[in-house]
Amino acid sequence: MRLTFYGVRGSIPTPGAAYVRYGGNTACVHIELEDGTDIILDSGTGIRLLGDRLVKKTSPINLLLSHNHWDHIQGFPFFAPIYQESREINIYPGQTSLDEPAQILNQMEGSLFPVPKSALKSTITLVELPPAQSTFTVGSATITRLAMNHPGSGSAYCIEADGAKVAYITDNELYPPYKKETDFIDFAKFAQGADLLIHDAQYMLSDMPAKNGWGHSVAEEAVKLAMACDAKQLALYSHDPERTDNDIDDVVNHCNEYVTVAESTLSIFASSEGQTLDFS
Repeated sequence: MRLTFYGVRGSIPTPGAAYVRYGGNTACVHIELEDGTDIILDSGTGIRLLGDRLVKKTSPINLLLSHNHWDHIQGFPFFAPIYQESREINIYPGQTSLDEPAQILNQMEGSLFPVPKSALKSTITLVELPPAQSTFTVGSATITRLAMNHPGSGSAYCIEADGAKVAYITDNELYPPYKKETDFIDFAKFAQGADLLIHDAQYMLSDMPAKNGWGHSVAEEAVKLAMACDAKQLALYSHDPERTDNDIDDVVNHCNEYVTVAESTLSIFASSEGQTLDFS
């Protein structure tokens, strides 16, 4: 299994010199399995550059969406494979509280985008799983989904294949002021033993209470979850658009203080565009 980050920013793209090292594109992670299966997590602006790579292949593409907020679907109209003749693209919508599985395609309708979805040459299938189904397979991967705590809800995913486990839990508020979809302990069970936990770390405790209820976790809580589930590595994700590269460095250093105090073996890093991890 090989994993590459293509977009790591939350809420809105952030161009500019102060955001070069970690990147300003919104959510997109690519996983390539040993059997050649391509799995994409979310379709933020980062998916555009991934498309430039995948357009050279002919195999099916499997896109797992956490939810339908703009920063997780806005790159799709610029994803080159959707314009390839008969290219097979399977989209797994997130389980949102308003059941709107086709929103990633509907953003290309009317006055919203110059190319309508009807003009796409690829073969796009919306794979709508029954609400009660939490586990499914894509290629050689076993994938499990879990409801996340976010306005409008959505899905977190665990991907297990090639002897590795990756948990993707973004736009998730571990301790929301509104009714929780999933408790902390259930997230810990969900990601138990993960080789990599990718978790929302958009805020810090210092941002609270002003942003309480906005649907994102504080980095300190992400560290707590990573240690609770005995993850090997934690990738801080969904960086706040206000945070510069230097600010993100400070977040990582602060989080590592928690690891030191806990005498944990957890490895923490801030996800960055172009960063690739190989799991053997």
